Amino acid sequence: MAIPTRTLGRTGLDVTVLGFGAMELRGDDGRRGRPITPEESERVLNAVLDSGINYIDTSIDYGESEESIGKFISHRRDEYFLASKCGCLVGAAEPQPGERRPHVFTRENILAGVDQSLRRMKTDHLDLVQLHASPSKEVLEQEGVIDTLLSLQKDGKVRYIGSSSTLPNLPDLVDLGVFDVFQIPYSALQREHEKPISEAADAGAGTVIRGGVAKGQPGDGHGAEESWNAYEAAKLAEIADGAPATEFMLRFTITHPALSTTIVGTRNPDHLAANVAAVEKGPLAPEIYAEAKRRLDEVGVTA
Repeated sequence: MAIPTRTLGRTGLDVTVLGFGAMELRGDDGRRGRPITPEESERVLNAVLDSGINYIDTSIDYGESEESIGKFISHRRDEYFLASKCGCLVGAAEPQPGERRPHVFTRENILAGVDQSLRRMKTDHLDLVQLHASPSKEVLEQEGVIDTLLSLQKDGKVRYIGSSSTLPNLPDLVDLGVFDVFQIPYSALQREHEKPISEAADAGAGTVIRGGVAKGQPGDGHGAEESWNAYEAAKLAEIADGAPATEFMLRFTITHPALSTTIVGTRNPDHLAANVAAVEKGPLAPEIYAEAKRRLDEVGVTA
């Protein structure tokens, strides 16, 4: 069975409803990253493509991720839509635990970042470059960011432009009408962007959802434990028909009618196979989706 596809907004491109987020391939960055061998990275990246997934998302900020993509699957470049990010400070030292990575949206830094990504991933173009860290409209105007992104398009280095955005800045960027794609956090347990996702899609943009399984398995040290407590409080297991929590969560996410794709990261081929199997089952039945929302509303997890 093939993974279902949806159209990525005004790009007109068909992307698999399950994409791959390559953050887990970043290696030990002194923060939340874990050591990963080249063999492990090669195995999971090729498993992603072999499974039929055609959307891969990465970033300058994700340690060894871009280099691994270039090293292990650049020879399969025509099989996937490649998205990375810009604004990440090129050459910056790793921040200390608890500190945010610096993001600088000057023309010089954006151009340097895209050129670095192209070299690392051994490609002549990115299908999508996204502003990282949800910059405000004011920052974009101050730095002439849109003109910089359009110049990258003109030069053929990127095909489409987007932004990884959250509230409160997301609506202003949607209103600009220039971004082809928005990457937005969302899951059953984190529903504050449920309506803004629809608004972005209504404006013609593709929507790439991150965090669709609440940032990982419950109890693995990478998930949002408070959010997973809400899964228990809403008694979603009662309507999951025996499915694991992560499967139910992933199917809830892809049931959002305005979603183009959701990126889920893993370094484990077994987890990848489980995610593929989940999305192949398709969206939740309408009555289950409505009941899940009702139960979540009751415990305060609202849109």
